[in-house]
Amino acid sequence: MATKTTIEVPVEEQTIQSEITPQVCEEQVVTAAEPQTEEVETPTNDIARLNKEEVLTRLAEKVSEEPSADLRNEVEALKVAFYKLHRADMEARRKAFFAENGIDAEYTYQTDEAEVKFKELYNIYRSKRDEATALSDKEKEENYQAKLAVIEELKALVDSEEALNTTFAKFHELQARWRNIGQVPQAKVSDLYETYNLHVENFYDYVKINKELRDLDWKRNLEAKTSLCEQAEALTEVEAIIDAFHKLQKLHEEWREIGPVSMEHKEALWERFKAASTIINRRHQEHFEGIKAEQQQNLERKSALCEEVEKMVSESVASHKAWNKASERLQEIQAEWRTIGFAPKKDNNKIYDRFRTACNNFFEAKHNFYAEAKDDMAKNLEVKNSLCERAEAIAEREDWAKATEELLALQAEWKKSGAVARKYTDVVWKRFRAACDKFFERKAQHFSSVDGEYNSNLTAKQALLEEMAQAVVKSFDDIKEYQRRWSEIGFVPIRHKDELQKQYKAVLDKLFAMVRSADREQHLNKFKNKVASMREAGDKRLRSEREKLYNRVKQLEQEIQTLENNIGFFAKSKGAESMIAAVEEKIARAKRNMAEIIEQVKLIDSQE
Repeated sequence: MATKTTIEVPVEEQTIQSEITPQVCEEQVVTAAEPQTEEVETPTNDIARLNKEEVLTRLAEKVSEEPSADLRNEVEALKVAFYKLHRADMEARRKAFFAENGIDAEYTYQTDEAEVKFKELYNIYRSKRDEATALSDKEKEENYQAKLAVIEELKALVDSEEALNTTFAKFHELQARWRNIGQVPQAKVSDLYETYNLHVENFYDYVKINKELRDLDWKRNLEAKTSLCEQAEALTEVEAIIDAFHKLQKLHEEWREIGPVSMEHKEALWERFKAASTIINRRHQEHFEGIKAEQQQNLERKSALCEEVEKMVSESVASHKAWNKASERLQEIQAEWRTIGFAPKKDNNKIYDRFRTACNNFFEAKHNFYAEAKDDMAKNLEVKNSLCERAEAIAEREDWAKATEELLALQAEWKKSGAVARKYTDVVWKRFRAACDKFFERKAQHFSSVDGEYNSNLTAKQALLEEMAQAVVKSFDDIKEYQRRWSEIGFVPIRHKDELQKQYKAVLDKLFAMVRSADREQHLNKFKNKVASMREAGDKRLRSEREKLYNRVKQLEQEIQTLENNIGFFAKSKGAESMIAAVEEKIARAKRNMAEIIEQVKLIDSQE
């Protein structure tokens, strides 16, 4: 049997407020506004076995049917099944692309004709469903007019000159018609039932029905209302207060449908029913007051974070190191912000706008700081171009010792020359490196007499590569041991250096992937247990977890973009290259983290 799943569309920084009035009056109970959810069924075993084309065929068949609750459940189940298959298909295409073109290739998602067709069919279904909803509203208004007509006929019975038995039969016929008419607009329910019950009581008083028939009717009504009292009292012990509150509303609807009881029982019976209703309403009110108190605490915590970011913006930051430290703190603040729940509805959007403005001001100040560094970068570019020219001149010399000393000195100057604009970084570096490589390759060829040792090193490194290729590593320490052994072997012939280094990097990537895969699998298993636990606790926690993960993906995307933009903006410093390498490692780590979070989101989606 398909299971019911409650789906809510996540809205950033939005909360649900409910106003509850615990007081209950005769024949009426006040309902509370509750979060509206849409209940659909997850795919049945039959639908879960369909492929995308079969799902489209099934949906095309269902679209032609008249909208109903069962049809709605099946269409939504088809939607869940289709997008599960669609996401798997898109992921398979993406992996195949990278497997064929390399991980650095730029991948562009192509339009899926099946998805286009699915959206067309689904939009047709939604249009028909909306038309059916509009028709339902019209039917409720027609039901309201029909019940007004029944009330008018009740009023007319008072002036009827027919025999008592005939009049009483007509009265019961009107009661049956009233019950069978159906729902009316919610806003008109209270007044409508008050008017109806008033004329019912007037009828009993006017026609002076004989005591035997009236007592029989009152007895039946007394039994029915006593049963409702017992059900309401049982609801006061139910822990799920929201569910109890909604069931109480249904009991009040039934109470209004039941006719009067004798005067000796009327007041006591109503007081009993009202007492149970008051308890449930009070618990319902306290439940939402607890939510309000928690939201007020959330507002205070968010206000403190806003103040800290605003203080960071007001303080003067005058170095790249200080900006890095401030940026790390801002990331911590943003992460903490996402762990805090909603603020009160009247303050929620305001506090979010305040926080967003403070963050935007921070990034604007940071941008201005690096913009002012552009002049320094232009000067650094001139220095680097000069170093390239000098290196290119040395590359043609054959006084190997002196030329080597001068070239190493140039490399030291290069490290001190500071950063340049990102668009020039690779160009000028490749030019300088090409000159250096040219010199050292010529030098290596000149000293080819040492190739015997290099060939031995080559054989040793090739043997180590074969060992690493067959290895099953369990930790990063195992990989570090292989790296140490590789470094100790020494140089290899220059003609084999690049290819050997390429093979070495490929094997290392495989070993690192092996360790990360084991760690990721362990982490994913823990997360699966967490998802199962949250699902047992209720779909709301599962949706909240998905929203946090989704927001974390967006944050990582922004962090990656910021890190990539900042690579070319490092201040002039001795360790510029090492800093760039550190940032590039952060980017790679963020991308791996984002891939793991996306996998967790997919796991949650598969559970839904």
